[in-house]
Amino acid sequence: MEFEHVPVLFDEVMEALNIRPDGTYVDGTAGGGGHASGIASRLSEKGLLIAVDRDIEALEAAEKRLSEYGCRKEFLHTNYSDTDAIKEAAGNSVDGILLDLGVSSYQLDNPERGFSYMSDAPLDMRMDEGDRLTAYDVVNRYDRQELARLIKEYGEENWAARIAEFIEKARAEKPISTTAELTEIIKAAIPARARRTGPHPAKRTFQAIRIEVNDELGHLRQAVEKLPDLLISGGRIAIITFHSLEDRIVKTEFERRLNPCTCPKEFPVCVCGKVADVKRVTKKPILPGQEETESNPRARSAKLRVLEKL
Repeated sequence: MEFEHVPVLFDEVMEALNIRPDGTYVDGTAGGGGHASGIASRLSEKGLLIAVDRDIEALEAAEKRLSEYGCRKEFLHTNYSDTDAIKEAAGNSVDGILLDLGVSSYQLDNPERGFSYMSDAPLDMRMDEGDRLTAYDVVNRYDRQELARLIKEYGEENWAARIAEFIEKARAEKPISTTAELTEIIKAAIPARARRTGPHPAKRTFQAIRIEVNDELGHLRQAVEKLPDLLISGGRIAIITFHSLEDRIVKTEFERRLNPCTCPKEFPVCVCGKVADVKRVTKKPILPGQEETESNPRARSAKLRVLEKL
Protein backbone atom coordinates (compact mmCIF):
# COMPACT_ATOMS: atom_id res chain seq x y z
CA MET A 1 0.00 0.00 0.00
CA GLU A 2 1.34 3.45 -0.98
CA PHE A 3 1.81 5.91 1.85
CA GLU A 4 -0.40 8.82 0.85
CA HIS A 5 -1.50 11.69 3.03
CA VAL A 6 -3.38 14.76 1.80
CA PRO A 7 -1.68 17.70 3.56
CA VAL A 8 -4.23 19.88 5.35
CA LEU A 9 -4.03 23.69 5.12
CA PHE A 10 -1.05 23.33 2.75
CA ASP A 11 -0.95 26.88 1.38
CA GLU A 12 -1.67 28.36 4.80
CA VAL A 13 1.20 26.39 6.36
CA MET A 14 3.67 27.47 3.67
CA GLU A 15 2.71 31.11 4.21
CA ALA A 16 2.79 30.77 8.00
CA LEU A 17 6.32 29.31 8.04
CA ASN A 18 7.62 32.27 5.99
CA ILE A 19 10.29 29.99 4.51
CA ARG A 20 13.80 31.34 3.95
CA PRO A 21 15.57 29.49 1.11
CA ASP A 22 18.78 28.92 3.09
CA GLY A 23 17.05 28.19 6.39
CA THR A 24 16.63 25.07 8.53
CA TYR A 25 13.11 23.67 8.91
CA VAL A 26 11.64 20.81 10.91
CA ASP A 27 8.61 18.81 9.85
CA GLY A 28 7.97 16.95 13.11
CA THR A 29 5.23 14.80 11.58
CA ALA A 30 6.61 14.12 8.14
CA GLY A 31 4.06 11.43 7.26
CA GLY A 32 4.13 10.75 3.55
CA GLY A 33 5.99 14.00 2.89
CA GLY A 34 3.08 16.23 1.87
CA HIS A 35 3.95 19.37 3.82
CA ALA A 36 7.63 18.39 3.77
CA SER A 37 7.61 18.50 -0.04
CA GLY A 38 6.26 22.02 0.06
CA ILE A 39 9.01 23.09 2.44
CA ALA A 40 11.75 21.31 0.45
CA SER A 41 10.61 22.88 -2.82
CA ARG A 42 11.15 26.32 -1.29
CA LEU A 43 14.65 25.60 0.03
CA SER A 44 17.94 26.14 -1.80
CA GLU A 45 20.82 23.68 -1.84
CA LYS A 46 22.05 25.32 1.36
CA GLY A 47 18.70 24.89 3.10
CA LEU A 48 18.10 21.98 5.47
CA LEU A 49 14.89 20.02 6.00
CA ILE A 50 14.71 17.77 9.06
CA ALA A 51 11.92 15.22 8.56
CA VAL A 52 10.81 13.55 11.78
CA ASP A 53 8.32 10.74 12.27
CA ARG A 54 7.79 7.98 14.83
CA ASP A 55 6.32 5.75 12.09
CA ILE A 56 9.20 4.17 10.15
CA GLU A 57 6.95 3.46 7.15
CA ALA A 58 6.05 7.15 7.03
CA LEU A 59 9.67 8.20 7.23
CA GLU A 60 10.71 5.82 4.45
CA ALA A 61 7.89 7.15 2.26
CA ALA A 62 8.92 10.73 3.01
CA GLU A 63 12.55 9.99 2.13
CA LYS A 64 11.48 8.53 -1.21
CA ARG A 65 9.16 11.43 -2.00
CA LEU A 66 11.70 14.10 -1.02
CA SER A 67 14.55 12.60 -3.07
CA GLU A 68 13.77 14.88 -6.02
CA TYR A 69 14.55 18.05 -4.07
CA GLY A 70 18.04 19.51 -3.94
CA CYS A 71 18.08 20.85 -0.39
CA ARG A 72 19.95 19.09 2.40
CA LYS A 73 17.82 16.56 4.25
CA GLU A 74 17.95 14.69 7.57
CA PHE A 75 15.52 11.90 8.49
CA LEU A 76 14.91 11.16 12.16
CA HIS A 77 12.98 8.09 13.32
CA THR A 78 11.86 9.52 16.62
CA ASN A 79 9.05 11.50 18.24
CA TYR A 80 8.70 15.23 17.64
CA SER A 81 9.05 15.66 21.41
CA ASP A 82 12.67 14.46 21.16
CA THR A 83 14.07 18.00 21.09
CA ASP A 84 17.62 16.85 21.83
CA ALA A 85 17.75 14.76 18.64
CA ILE A 86 16.22 17.57 16.60
CA LYS A 87 18.62 20.13 18.05
CA GLU A 88 21.61 17.93 17.26
CA ALA A 89 20.46 17.38 13.66
CA ALA A 90 19.84 21.12 13.22
CA GLY A 91 23.08 22.31 14.77
CA ASN A 92 21.35 24.05 17.71
CA SER A 93 18.70 26.25 16.07
CA VAL A 94 16.04 26.24 13.35
CA ASP A 95 14.08 28.75 11.27
CA GLY A 96 10.74 26.97 11.41
CA ILE A 97 8.88 24.01 12.86
CA LEU A 98 5.68 22.28 11.72
CA LEU A 99 3.57 19.76 13.61
CA ASP A 100 0.57 18.21 11.84
CA LEU A 101 -0.99 16.22 14.66
CA GLY A 102 -3.14 13.12 14.80
CA VAL A 103 -3.27 10.01 12.67
CA SER A 104 -2.44 10.06 8.96
CA SER A 105 -4.70 8.98 6.12
CA TYR A 106 -2.37 6.06 5.42
CA GLN A 107 -2.55 4.83 9.00
CA LEU A 108 -6.33 5.06 9.00
CA ASP A 109 -6.74 3.45 5.60
CA ASN A 110 -4.25 0.62 6.16
CA PRO A 111 -6.31 -2.12 7.87
CA GLU A 112 -3.22 -3.89 9.16
CA ARG A 113 -2.43 -1.01 11.51
CA GLY A 114 -5.70 -1.38 13.43
CA PHE A 115 -6.53 2.33 13.68
CA SER A 116 -9.93 2.26 11.98
CA TYR A 117 -13.36 1.15 13.10
CA MET A 118 -14.33 0.88 9.42
CA SER A 119 -12.41 -2.35 8.79
CA ASP A 120 -11.55 -5.57 10.60
CA ALA A 121 -7.95 -5.88 11.82
CA PRO A 122 -5.95 -6.85 14.89
CA LEU A 123 -6.17 -4.28 17.68
CA ASP A 124 -2.88 -2.41 17.41
CA MET A 125 -2.96 1.40 16.82
CA ARG A 126 0.78 1.92 17.42
CA MET A 127 2.30 4.76 15.41
CA ASP A 128 5.73 3.31 16.19
CA GLU A 129 5.48 -0.44 15.78
CA GLY A 130 8.50 -0.81 18.05
CA ASP A 131 6.49 0.41 21.03
CA ARG A 132 5.26 -2.21 23.47
CA LEU A 133 1.77 -0.98 24.40
CA THR A 134 -0.98 -1.86 21.90
CA ALA A 135 -4.72 -1.28 21.70
CA TYR A 136 -5.15 -4.97 22.55
CA ASP A 137 -3.36 -4.34 25.86
CA VAL A 138 -5.49 -1.33 26.70
CA VAL A 139 -8.79 -3.02 25.86
CA ASN A 140 -8.05 -6.32 27.57
CA ARG A 141 -5.85 -5.36 30.54
CA TYR A 142 -6.96 -1.95 31.80
CA ASP A 143 -9.50 -2.19 34.62
CA ARG A 144 -13.01 -0.95 34.04
CA GLN A 145 -12.56 2.34 35.92
CA GLU A 146 -9.39 3.21 34.02
CA LEU A 147 -11.04 2.37 30.69
CA ALA A 148 -14.01 4.57 31.53
CA ARG A 149 -11.70 7.41 32.55
CA LEU A 150 -9.63 7.43 29.37
CA ILE A 151 -12.66 7.01 27.08
CA LYS A 152 -14.33 9.94 28.86
CA GLU A 153 -11.21 12.12 29.02
CA TYR A 154 -9.51 11.36 25.70
CA GLY A 155 -12.62 10.54 23.68
CA GLU A 156 -14.99 13.03 25.31
CA GLU A 157 -17.53 10.21 25.15
CA ASN A 158 -20.75 10.60 27.17
CA TRP A 159 -21.27 6.83 27.30
CA ALA A 160 -17.77 6.05 28.55
CA ALA A 161 -18.82 4.21 31.72
CA ARG A 162 -21.30 2.03 29.85
CA ILE A 163 -18.79 1.25 27.08
CA ALA A 164 -16.21 0.23 29.70
CA GLU A 165 -18.81 -2.00 31.36
CA PHE A 166 -19.63 -3.74 28.09
CA ILE A 167 -15.94 -4.21 27.30
CA GLU A 168 -15.36 -5.78 30.71
CA LYS A 169 -18.26 -8.23 30.21
CA ALA A 170 -17.14 -9.18 26.70
CA ARG A 171 -13.51 -9.82 27.58
CA ALA A 172 -14.55 -11.99 30.53
CA GLU A 173 -15.77 -14.52 27.95
CA LYS A 174 -12.79 -14.20 25.58
CA PRO A 175 -10.13 -11.58 24.73
CA ILE A 176 -11.22 -8.80 22.38
CA SER A 177 -8.68 -9.09 19.57
CA THR A 178 -9.98 -7.20 16.53
CA THR A 179 -11.28 -3.76 15.63
CA ALA A 180 -14.55 -5.25 14.38
CA GLU A 181 -15.18 -7.00 17.70
CA LEU A 182 -14.54 -3.80 19.63
CA THR A 183 -16.74 -1.77 17.29
CA GLU A 184 -19.68 -4.13 17.81
CA ILE A 185 -19.25 -3.97 21.59
CA ILE A 186 -19.26 -0.17 21.49
CA LYS A 187 -22.37 -0.13 19.30
CA ALA A 188 -24.14 -2.43 21.72
CA ALA A 189 -23.20 -0.21 24.65
CA ILE A 190 -24.59 3.01 23.15
CA PRO A 191 -28.41 3.17 23.06
CA ALA A 192 -29.93 3.25 19.59
CA ARG A 193 -31.35 6.75 20.05
CA ALA A 194 -27.87 8.10 20.75
CA ARG A 195 -26.42 6.36 17.68
CA ARG A 196 -28.82 8.08 15.29
CA THR A 197 -27.01 11.43 15.41
CA GLY A 198 -23.40 12.53 15.47
CA PRO A 199 -20.28 10.68 14.30
CA HIS A 200 -19.79 6.92 14.07
CA PRO A 201 -20.50 5.46 17.56
CA ALA A 202 -16.98 4.00 17.79
CA LYS A 203 -15.12 7.15 16.71
CA ARG A 204 -14.59 8.69 20.15
CA THR A 205 -13.58 5.43 21.85
CA PHE A 206 -11.09 4.55 19.09
CA GLN A 207 -9.64 8.06 19.37
CA ALA A 208 -9.25 7.66 23.13
CA ILE A 209 -7.50 4.29 22.86
CA ARG A 210 -5.19 5.56 20.11
CA ILE A 211 -4.21 8.58 22.21
CA GLU A 212 -3.48 6.31 25.19
CA VAL A 213 -1.45 3.80 23.16
CA ASN A 214 0.76 6.51 21.66
CA ASP A 215 0.80 8.91 24.65
CA GLU A 216 -0.06 11.61 22.14
CA LEU A 217 -1.00 14.31 24.62
CA GLY A 218 2.05 13.72 26.79
CA HIS A 219 4.39 14.06 23.82
CA LEU A 220 2.51 17.14 22.62
CA ARG A 221 2.87 18.90 25.99
CA GLN A 222 6.62 18.26 26.00
CA ALA A 223 7.01 19.41 22.40
CA VAL A 224 4.99 22.63 22.65
CA GLU A 225 6.91 23.60 25.77
CA LYS A 226 10.41 22.93 24.39
CA LEU A 227 10.36 23.29 20.60
CA PRO A 228 10.04 27.12 20.54
CA ASP A 229 13.40 27.26 22.35
CA LEU A 230 15.03 25.95 19.16
CA LEU A 231 13.79 28.85 17.01
CA ILE A 232 16.02 31.70 15.90
CA SER A 233 14.72 35.27 16.13
CA GLY A 234 11.97 35.57 13.50
CA GLY A 235 11.56 31.80 13.32
CA ARG A 236 8.06 30.34 13.49
CA ILE A 237 6.32 27.29 14.89
CA ALA A 238 3.07 26.17 13.23
CA ILE A 239 0.86 23.48 14.74
CA ILE A 240 -2.23 21.88 13.19
CA THR A 241 -4.64 20.25 15.64
CA PHE A 242 -7.70 18.12 14.91
CA HIS A 243 -9.60 17.85 18.19
CA SER A 244 -10.22 19.95 21.27
CA LEU A 245 -7.79 18.10 23.54
CA GLU A 246 -4.84 18.81 21.24
CA ASP A 247 -5.93 22.38 20.58
CA ARG A 248 -6.41 23.10 24.30
CA ILE A 249 -2.82 22.03 25.03
CA VAL A 250 -1.40 24.11 22.16
CA LYS A 251 -3.51 27.15 23.03
CA THR A 252 -2.66 26.94 26.76
CA GLU A 253 1.08 26.55 26.19
CA PHE A 254 1.14 29.31 23.57
CA GLU A 255 -0.66 31.61 26.03
CA ARG A 256 1.84 30.74 28.78
CA ARG A 257 4.65 31.65 26.42
CA LEU A 258 2.95 34.89 25.42
CA ASN A 259 2.19 35.83 29.02
CA PRO A 260 4.96 34.30 31.16
CA CYS A 261 4.53 36.55 34.21
CA THR A 262 4.02 34.45 37.36
CA CYS A 263 3.21 37.31 39.75
CA PRO A 264 -0.04 37.08 41.75
CA LYS A 265 -2.90 38.89 40.03
CA GLU A 266 -3.26 41.32 42.92
CA PHE A 267 0.26 42.70 42.35
CA PRO A 268 0.00 46.16 40.76
CA VAL A 269 3.19 45.65 38.72
CA CYS A 270 5.25 42.68 37.58
CA VAL A 271 8.18 41.83 39.85
CA CYS A 272 9.08 38.38 38.47
CA GLY A 273 10.77 39.93 35.45
CA LYS A 274 9.57 37.30 33.01
CA VAL A 275 8.77 38.65 29.54
CA ALA A 276 7.44 37.02 26.39
CA ASP A 277 9.96 35.71 23.85
CA VAL A 278 7.31 35.08 21.16
CA LYS A 279 4.46 36.88 19.44
CA ARG A 280 1.26 35.76 17.73
CA VAL A 281 1.27 35.61 13.95
CA THR A 282 -2.54 35.44 13.80
CA LYS A 283 -4.96 36.39 16.58
CA LYS A 284 -7.30 33.47 15.87
CA PRO A 285 -6.51 29.95 14.61
CA ILE A 286 -6.48 29.52 10.83
CA LEU A 287 -9.25 27.24 9.56
CA PRO A 288 -9.63 25.42 6.24
CA GLY A 289 -11.90 26.95 3.64
CA GLN A 290 -15.07 25.43 2.24
CA GLU A 291 -13.36 24.15 -0.90
CA GLU A 292 -10.79 22.21 1.12
CA THR A 293 -13.31 20.70 3.54
CA GLU A 294 -15.48 19.56 0.65
CA SER A 295 -12.57 17.89 -1.14
CA ASN A 296 -10.96 16.52 2.03
CA PRO A 297 -13.52 15.89 4.82
CA ARG A 298 -10.72 15.03 7.28
CA ALA A 299 -9.73 18.71 7.19
CA ARG A 300 -13.01 19.87 8.72
CA SER A 301 -11.80 20.02 12.32
CA ALA A 302 -8.29 21.34 11.57
CA LYS A 303 -6.96 24.44 13.34
CA LEU A 304 -3.60 26.06 12.63
CA ARG A 305 -1.91 28.15 15.34
CA VAL A 306 1.36 30.01 14.74
CA LEU A 307 3.93 31.76 16.95
CA GLU A 308 7.02 33.76 15.96
CA LYS A 309 10.17 33.97 18.10
CA LEU A 310 11.19 37.51 19.03
